[in-house]
Amino acid sequence: MTYRTLNPATEELIQSYPELDWIEVKAAAEEAHQAFLSWRETSFEKRRQLFLKMAEKLTAQKAEFASLMTQEMGKTIVESEKEIEKCALGCTYYAEHSENFLKPQRIESDASQSYVRFDPLGVILIIMPWNFPFWQVFRCSIPALMAGNTMILKHAPNVPGCATTISRLFHEVGFPKGVFQSVFCSNENVAQLIESPQIRGVSLTGSDRAGSAVAATAGRAIKKVVLELGGSDPFVVLPDADLEKCIPWALRSRMLNCGQSCIAAKRFILTKSIAKGFEERFLKAVEGQRVGDPMSRETNIGPMAREDLLQNLSRQVDESKRRGAVCLYGGERLSRKGYFYLPTVLREVQPGMAAFEEETFGPVASLIVAKDEEEAIELANRTPYGLGASLWTRDLEKAERLAAKIDAGSVFINGMTKSDPRLPFGGTKRSGLGRELSSFGIQEFTNLKTVWIA
Repeated sequence: MTYRTLNPATEELIQSYPELDWIEVKAAAEEAHQAFLSWRETSFEKRRQLFLKMAEKLTAQKAEFASLMTQEMGKTIVESEKEIEKCALGCTYYAEHSENFLKPQRIESDASQSYVRFDPLGVILIIMPWNFPFWQVFRCSIPALMAGNTMILKHAPNVPGCATTISRLFHEVGFPKGVFQSVFCSNENVAQLIESPQIRGVSLTGSDRAGSAVAATAGRAIKKVVLELGGSDPFVVLPDADLEKCIPWALRSRMLNCGQSCIAAKRFILTKSIAKGFEERFLKAVEGQRVGDPMSRETNIGPMAREDLLQNLSRQVDESKRRGAVCLYGGERLSRKGYFYLPTVLREVQPGMAAFEEETFGPVASLIVAKDEEEAIELANRTPYGLGASLWTRDLEKAERLAAKIDAGSVFINGMTKSDPRLPFGGTKRSGLGRELSSFGIQEFTNLKTVWIA
């Protein structure tokens, strides 16, 4: 098998990459383990300098890396550039704060002194998705590497160019050999890798189906896992919401990255009295989106990343329409080369429809009307997922009360759900377990070691 990358805007083959066999994958794991034995002893200052250099390199070569992302998975060039900027920000943030995050914590006990150390675990396998092919890797790898772990990346098969480029970057910046490696391997070899003694932890970002399979394998091998999985995030609009501020963020929350984001707003839950006003303004905003060449700076929405993803999204829309959903705009593939799907707005979406029950990973917005705020929260929680949520109201005291009732890893009040290096990121229910980013994320792949001194 080979990894093949197609340009989703033109459907043309960009490049093919050979898959490694098990002997090669196993050798990479051993090399990562040997690198760990010395990397764990490397000072925070040395690690800090390497990541500051990485931030400089990302910034200096932003145009090159952004262009690669756009060609491989179709996001607009403007969004690709912002993704590279975010990676550089993550490098700088952890370079500045990691040592403090991992400082031993003193605890009063019956000892003369006692404290908790945060020691690295070893080799961490990260299994990453294609939708944010640079940020997802850096979001996971920066804190784990700053903590003293080493890393093996198994990236998505449709972004092998990004995987090789990131691996090369670590080498060019000056990270020791074996500290960060990328491997192209089959799912069978991934399972073997998880079970191998060199691997001490696994982080996966992807679907809940993939997360379940990885967690089962890791569980049998007693390996630590962090899972950031799917989402069907609610965007709840209460009667007193400021629509002038709300609508631009509603549009961005749904259409960013062609709607291919775990934390994208997918279900717009509108209280009855404000539903019509929201619908009219939102529909006008969606109609104004320009779909086309992702390399053009005038384009708002590029192609979807793969044809199978487009076909699945089309199925979800068609099934929802058959069950009574009304398509106000879009709902079809563009008749041109590339995996382009029109931004779509569905009205009268109800529980039981695919657009409500499933994760719609593409530019489709589902409008759902609730009779009051109590039903709005009930509908927001009526999902197997619990990644993020957005809540819009002028009454901040009420918003904080309602935020406590929403089953999600994060609730953004009068703002768009997003990841931020300063804040913990992750979900609940079928959206995963564990946290990335902030001090909580860097501690995930450490051994919390109690030291007790008589």
